[in-house]
Amino acid sequence: MWGIYLFLIALLIVLTILPKIQNAHWIFRVPEFGKIQITYVVVITFIIGLLIDHPHYFWYGQGLLLVLFVHHGVTLIKYTPLYPVKKHKQQNQSSQKLHFISANVYQFNKEYNRFIQLIQKYKPEVFMTMESNGDWEQALSVLEKDYPFHHKVTLENTYGMHFYSQLEIKSAQTHYFVADDIPSIEVHLKTKDGFSFVFFGVHPPPPSPTEEETSKERDGDLLSAAKRVKDLKEPVIVVGDFNNVAWSKSSILFRKTSHLIDPRIGHSFVSTFHAKYLLLRFPIDLMFHSEDIFIKELKTLENFGSDHLPVYCEFFIDHHNDEQEEKVEEATAEEKEEAEEMIQEGKEEDGYRDAVVTEG
Repeated sequence: MWGIYLFLIALLIVLTILPKIQNAHWIFRVPEFGKIQITYVVVITFIIGLLIDHPHYFWYGQGLLLVLFVHHGVTLIKYTPLYPVKKHKQQNQSSQKLHFISANVYQFNKEYNRFIQLIQKYKPEVFMTMESNGDWEQALSVLEKDYPFHHKVTLENTYGMHFYSQLEIKSAQTHYFVADDIPSIEVHLKTKDGFSFVFFGVHPPPPSPTEEETSKERDGDLLSAAKRVKDLKEPVIVVGDFNNVAWSKSSILFRKTSHLIDPRIGHSFVSTFHAKYLLLRFPIDLMFHSEDIFIKELKTLENFGSDHLPVYCEFFIDHHNDEQEEKVEEATAEEKEEAEEMIQEGKEEDGYRDAVVTEG
């Protein structure tokens, strides 16, 4: 047991240090995803240490575990209700409440009706699907009578995106920031009570041993989207499968470059992947918004057969409330330069993907 205790301490130290090394290879980036799980294991290992026979230098190990717990806890506590944030009340001059659902449907998930029933149950004004291909587009066509406005990017490479809306679409475009097979969508909408806003959907490729070797394309794509969003004059929401966590360096650069707010801070992690394994669930389907959009509720919904849980959000728009201005952070000159370098590296990275991906 003493050997297991020492091994766990060594492993936890390695998993904590790896993300600090600014290397884009997946070996260094993947441990960022598991910060929540690493913290749980730190606590479990500390308890194990109290239960076993130990030599006199045992407290050095326990001290290291306490340092690790504080290190991770300082970051994670921001994404819990324990972190104080100001509550905002809806005023008379604001828009009506609006709702959206964002879901990575998993291209090979054939349980179309479960997702359709989810949309019919919650009745969001807009919803977006990721990994939706031709089969998913055909299946979702039954919803078009209720969602007459849409913007579709049908791909068979697990990066297709479909957007459906009850609200009027004033304009829509598809961006390919770093690769011609990785789309992002920009949809300009007008609410029934006359408010305009932009819905921006993203789904960059993840760094992993089975997909992209590095995070360069992911980071370049996200930071390109951030630059585009910063130039928009209307209220904006950016949502999607970021294949990233909110506390990573590239996510923080995204937030500062775009001048957007992370609604998870002071509320919850909203962990979405993997839908089937609660203990191995990471918050990688993220959302950010401009200061004149106010979030009433952000949560996951029930599993519909995908490997991701869908994200549900209730929000309103208020141009007259400036209480969220203090939440907006801006990138320093050094951070802007770093973001530009990441964008360029993303464009230069030659990520190989099949045009048609099959399961298995």
